[in-house]
Amino acid sequence: MDTLFRIIKQWLRRYYFIFIALLIVSLSFFILLQLNPQTFLTTGQEVKINFADNISRAHIRLIELFNQRYKGRIQVVPVDLPFEKFSTNERKELLTRALRSKSTRLDVFAVDQIWVSRFAKWAEPLDPFLPPQEREHLLNHAITSCIDNGQLVGVPLYIDIGVLYYRRDLLQAYPDANLIETQLRESITWDNLVDLYKRWPLRRDHPFYLFPADAYEGLMCSFIENLASQDTLRSLAPESPLATPEAVRALQLMIDLINRERLTPPQVLGFKEVDVYPFALEHDALFFRGWPGNLNKYVETQAAKLSQIRIAALPHFAGGQPKAVYGGWNLMVSRNSTRKKEALTFIHFLLTEEAQKIMYATMGFLPTNTDVYQDSVFCAANPGLYYLRQLLDHGVHRPASEFYTQISDIITYQLHRALRGEVTARQALEAAEQRIRRDVHPRSESMLLAEKPL
Repeated sequence: MDTLFRIIKQWLRRYYFIFIALLIVSLSFFILLQLNPQTFLTTGQEVKINFADNISRAHIRLIELFNQRYKGRIQVVPVDLPFEKFSTNERKELLTRALRSKSTRLDVFAVDQIWVSRFAKWAEPLDPFLPPQEREHLLNHAITSCIDNGQLVGVPLYIDIGVLYYRRDLLQAYPDANLIETQLRESITWDNLVDLYKRWPLRRDHPFYLFPADAYEGLMCSFIENLASQDTLRSLAPESPLATPEAVRALQLMIDLINRERLTPPQVLGFKEVDVYPFALEHDALFFRGWPGNLNKYVETQAAKLSQIRIAALPHFAGGQPKAVYGGWNLMVSRNSTRKKEALTFIHFLLTEEAQKIMYATMGFLPTNTDVYQDSVFCAANPGLYYLRQLLDHGVHRPASEFYTQISDIITYQLHRALRGEVTARQALEAAEQRIRRDVHPRSESMLLAEKPL
């Protein structure tokens, strides 16, 4: 027995420091595992990540495909925020409350392009996870909207561009329908559109031109497009004038479409984007403004009419350039997520050429992966993609600032008053200018309302 104790004593003396080191490492591992159980995953343990977005049929297909491939390792749980139930502002507030509370339950979330600066403080910086060689495969128009103060804080899931929808079958009422259709694809002037209305044989039976004119962001998009069409540079900083001749002209056009020329019915004053599409289909409108892919939800109920709908460039002011606002949704990873590695794995999957093709083929979401546009076989099967890619080169970004939504709300409220005939175009813009200077944070950065031609 004495011999055994002597051997143990010699062993402890010889390996004392190694024993202490192993003990410290074991304790540290245990503590870290308790603080963040997702840091060290055992083989076969499935991690669930929550993904908040408007979960369309395309989203469902991709989530199912991803979950199948990563079965037993990662499972994406969709959190549906449908456009039909939540306006963009309501959706923004829901996400804001969740992130402000530092909830760890939200991992990946989609934001409108114009929200990036607002949500940047709650998003995980992604520069280390998306190196330059990977960004080269993404459209520059799209990746630009994901950068805040020189830092990549999101990735572009899909991009949008404002378009003019038209019914090809109804257009045949014109004797020169083929010529008109060719001109539409190049972009006609607003004066040309008014002339078409005056000589349209069916004008008493069908709405001619629809656009969302409620006091919300969709109205702001039309206003910005009319400004950009005049090649003007405008700033939305509180100290900058808003009621310029170009801005008055942009707003006056929308007023005249409804109240003077009457080619747009007054019902649009209560329309958001989701209201325009069913009204246009039900009442057989000839023209209406929208975003690519947003009609796919009506495939089952309006297949015959959808087969006759085509896309063209938005009208522009004579002497100006055809312009359209960029839209689209970007993905962010919550800084409070405890599952960032798995969230990034899912995001990388969504940016692949395969996933982007599924998004477009299923719902018409415009790809941000440039490899899709270079696939001649896929583009031949989807001929409209070539034309939409051309339209993207004539887009303009809305201002990038955390104050943008506040300023946009002020402007659209006054634009709507002018459309209703309560004030003149100049009075509306002057009132918006005064309100911005009074209420918006004085340190808000200068923001461009329209860009020079690309």
